[in-house]
Formats: sequence, structure tokens, C-alpha cells
Amino acid sequence: MSQEARKLPYGDGRDALLAAVLDVVAEKGLRGATYRSVATRAGVNHALITHHFGSMEGLLAATMEWSVQRSIEETGLSGIADFDGNFADTLIATVSAEPELQLFQFEMILESRRNPQIRAMVERLYANYVNTVEEALTRRRLDTGNEASLAIFAALDGLMIQFLTIGDPARIKSAVNQVERLIAALESVNGTPGKPAKN
Repeated sequence: MSQEARKLPYGDGRDALLAAVLDVVAEKGLRGATYRSVATRAGVNHALITHHFGSMEGLLAATMEWSVQRSIEETGLSGIADFDGNFADTLIATVSAEPELQLFQFEMILESRRNPQIRAMVERLYANYVNTVEEALTRRRLDTGNEASLAIFAALDGLMIQFLTIGDPARIKSAVNQVERLIAALESVNGTPGKPAKN
């Protein structure tokens, strides 16, 4: 790349920086995410980080929100209680296609032990995921409470860490299907078959 960064249409520079953070952190860890490394990966001038996000911390916060929203949409997490048999396949395919989304979030989670500013971001990350699971269960009239939703998400989160580190897609798929079966078992605990709530 030349000293002068290439011109991008408005909005592309911001999106390129968000995507670059995912790539850099997945490859080098969170400490490798510097103004220079992210801007170089994005193919833009590093001044755009300050222009769009104010600071590297602002860029990390925006990347966290963006990555969580994309993860929820692309993995189909909001459909976990539909019991259609496709959830495990979709989850594994999505994580396989773009592991950087989860790797970035895992790096942020680990860093939150050392950095209180990042801890607040991680708390929002978990709240977002757990609320998505809780809403999916509520649509099935499975009134499980926040703790059950947290446990379900924690199981999926742990399985994705194993998938990205150890591999073994068949075993992970089987375990994700087991989580779905446990959710289905909640219907019998509630005494009536869960049905989607009417809008």
C-alpha cells in the first residue's frame, strides 16, 4: 500500500476498519490491534480511526457491537427454540465461514479480566446474547427465566470455543443438538407443549 491510502466511498472506510479489527485480532490477538496494523489491513489512513471512532478503544467498542449483532443474525441464535433441526448446522457453518467474529469476541472476553473498560463491553455482549436466547424461549412460551437462558447460551459459547480450538465438527454438532433437546425438554417441565406466542 502506498503512503497515501486509497480513497473509499463514504461509509466504506468505517466498515473496512471494523472488518480489519476482526482480522487483526484473530491473527495477532488483541495486543496486535494498533492504529497502524488495523489501518494497514483496512487499506486506509490511520487518521480515519480517530475520525470515525475517536480512539482505538472506540473502534474496539464499535467492533464488539457490530460483531455481536452479526453473530446473532448469521448464526440464527434467535431461532434456537424452533426445534427445526437446522440450528446446529447453521451455527457450525457460520462459525466455520467467519471464525474471526467469535475469535475477536473471545479475545475481548479474556482482556476484560485486565481492563475495566472492556469489561463493560463484555457485559453488554453477554446481555445481548442471553436476551436473544430468552426472547426465543419466550416466543415458545417457555418461561425459564434469565438463569436458564444464561446456562443455554453458556453451553453454546463453550462449544464454539471448543470448535474453534479443538475442532471435531461432528462431535460439536451432536452436542449442540443435545442443547436443543434440553430446551425441548423444558416443554414437558412446564406441563404444556410450548407454542409460539401470537403477535
